[in-house]
Amino acid sequence: MLESRPSDAFQPGDLLNNTYRIEGLLGRGGTSDVYKARSDISGRLAALKVLKAEFSGNEDFLVLLTREEEMREIRHDAVVRYSENHRSPDGHVYLVMDYIEGPGLDKKLKQGPMLADDLLVVARRVTEGLQAAHARNIVHRDLSPDNIILEDGDPAKAVIIDFGIAKDTNPGAQTIVGNEFAGKYAYAAPEQLSGNTDKRSDIYSLGALLLANFRGAAPKAGNNPMEVVENKGKPLDTSGVPEPLKSLIDRMSAPVPAERLQSAEAVLAFLKTPESGPVKTPDDTMDEDIDSDATVIIPVRKPPSSKTKSAPEPAPKPTPAPKSAPASAPAAAPKPKPAPVPTPEPKKSKGGLIAVMLVLLLGGGGAAGYFTGAFDSLLGPQYPVADPYTLIVSDTADGPAQAIGYVPSEDLSGALSGLVEQRGGVAELTLASGDIADSWGNDVLATLTPLDVLDDWRLIIKGNDAQLTGSTTKKAVHTKLLTAFSAGLPGALNGTAQITLRDVFLAANKLTPIVESFADCGVLQLPGTSAVGYGPETPVVVKGRVAETSTRVGLFDALRDVVGERRIILDLEVLNSNLCLIESHLPKAPFGGVKVVYRDGDLDELNTSGRFFVGENPVIDLILPAAMTDGYLTVSILDVSGKVYHMLPYINRQANDIATLRNGQPGPVKIRVADSQSSPQQNGAMVFRVDESTLGKSKIIIVHSSKPLFGGLRPSEESAQGYARALQENADSDTGSIQSLDSRILVTTTP
Repeated sequence: MLESRPSDAFQPGDLLNNTYRIEGLLGRGGTSDVYKARSDISGRLAALKVLKAEFSGNEDFLVLLTREEEMREIRHDAVVRYSENHRSPDGHVYLVMDYIEGPGLDKKLKQGPMLADDLLVVARRVTEGLQAAHARNIVHRDLSPDNIILEDGDPAKAVIIDFGIAKDTNPGAQTIVGNEFAGKYAYAAPEQLSGNTDKRSDIYSLGALLLANFRGAAPKAGNNPMEVVENKGKPLDTSGVPEPLKSLIDRMSAPVPAERLQSAEAVLAFLKTPESGPVKTPDDTMDEDIDSDATVIIPVRKPPSSKTKSAPEPAPKPTPAPKSAPASAPAAAPKPKPAPVPTPEPKKSKGGLIAVMLVLLLGGGGAAGYFTGAFDSLLGPQYPVADPYTLIVSDTADGPAQAIGYVPSEDLSGALSGLVEQRGGVAELTLASGDIADSWGNDVLATLTPLDVLDDWRLIIKGNDAQLTGSTTKKAVHTKLLTAFSAGLPGALNGTAQITLRDVFLAANKLTPIVESFADCGVLQLPGTSAVGYGPETPVVVKGRVAETSTRVGLFDALRDVVGERRIILDLEVLNSNLCLIESHLPKAPFGGVKVVYRDGDLDELNTSGRFFVGENPVIDLILPAAMTDGYLTVSILDVSGKVYHMLPYINRQANDIATLRNGQPGPVKIRVADSQSSPQQNGAMVFRVDESTLGKSKIIIVHSSKPLFGGLRPSEESAQGYARALQENADSDTGSIQSLDSRILVTTTP
């Protein structure tokens, strides 16, 4: 464990939620820290993932933590078991999960190579865990050695942890999430670099980490984004890996998703009956369109350069062939001749260029001209060949300006560096030769020159193919640039410009249909909007109740696609379908000020959280306000299973008039409606004990009325549907008499 710091959210010995005693800090991350804790109730060890204070009020991070909490629905030994989220009294949000004792694969990686047989065991176990997650359409997206723990050091007991990728915008951060990338560069699948992630991405990552742990070293992703793009387009180097581990990794980590093992089931089938053999590779002539929503290009296998194609080459001539001639065109000849056998590239003849060079060197001043670069325009720049020849230049709202990639000249490098530095960015440019038009550099500058008027823009180039995207809130600017690029991009650049006209204000009517489509527990409201809509800095707030956590997550994702960078605040109470049924039938009434107080019946201690664990005995007290001196009190509890228990009145406690309940006591008065099992019941109060059949949210409902409700006594126990019908049938007669309605949620869960 790590040494604690005064700035840590929790210190050893702290008690959270009257349950979890902090024992130490396991790890620090960019957005959350993980603590080892022990339940004071059960003695069970737990790991608490605590969101850092600066993120605990950010809806984006809360939704990501909620997604991770949903992993509790997966019950598999190879997947860490999650419990639920809590918020401490001082605002810290934390997620409770099982504590797994054992080294992570990252620790094993640092210790050196692992045995191939052990890694095959790990592969089977982790794949079984992925199979369980993928069956629920949950993709890990960040599978890496640090997210797999070997319980007790046993490869057969590998456990996947940390299903929550959080967006980390700190400079140099390796793990981010969004439309551009999710995962660690070294283990991420190629398609993740452009925001495309599915179950096959997890399969790639598992293959990459198996290779890393076999070699005792992480794959080298690259020193800059361009190198990452290039390297991800190549198969992993599995030379020296014994079979069947080699074939397994090859088939899991093919750069093209369609050529991998397509599912966890396919991986398990391979492990059951290993088959050796090479992985299919994409056609060498295949190319990819530029991804319009990515900061990097989806990598494919490097296509062969024109110098390495197998078509016959023309015989050496005093001057090079025109650039426009196809690379594969054979030399003209009066009659057919057998195609010559291609010669290895390092020994290729440069007859034309060499002949020109000799003539120049023999002339007066030729040597001086060569060494000073005066003949570069004839010989071409002496730079390494880049293939593919890529360049990205952008100035977007989500980061500083950037220019990353290859350029053919010092002049263009200086011009692009100056452009991004004026905008607070840094250029990472490499001088290189490539298969590009002679006017390429001038065409790039001509494309960039008119873009200053845009709010944001991005130019992505691969060879002579390019795509320009940008946006503005000004109609005149939009029209001007559409006209400027109406015929396409300048010069030899092949591509189009996509310039979007954005509204400064987001109209509320664009959000209303989205919000209504997720209203599964009554009306959802959009408070705080004005007649003109939401400004760029105005948060989008949604208030109300929903039936499922998945509804909350789905609503957030749907809104994010529309609201852009605006903040989203979901002020939503997550209930369940039965509670929502009752909510839709409850009478509309103001709060009456009745407080609900919980205690632990076995320990006789106050429970401020409202959470009770399996085996505990909830005690429920109502505190009537001093002003509530007449009328009748109707108290019911709707549990997560869909049953309604009427605690007041019911057959053993029929008197529910407030005068009788007060028994002459003035001021605030305590009325116990659920008692301790170990104490004599007060006035026939009910007794409850939590069991595993009723885990989730229940609701206490307190109605204050001027006359008895329902026209008589309800049964002690009935279904939510029966209670809803009774509310509906008596709505007309009871509505006029109802003076107030109070409620509180009670949560039952496992420790």
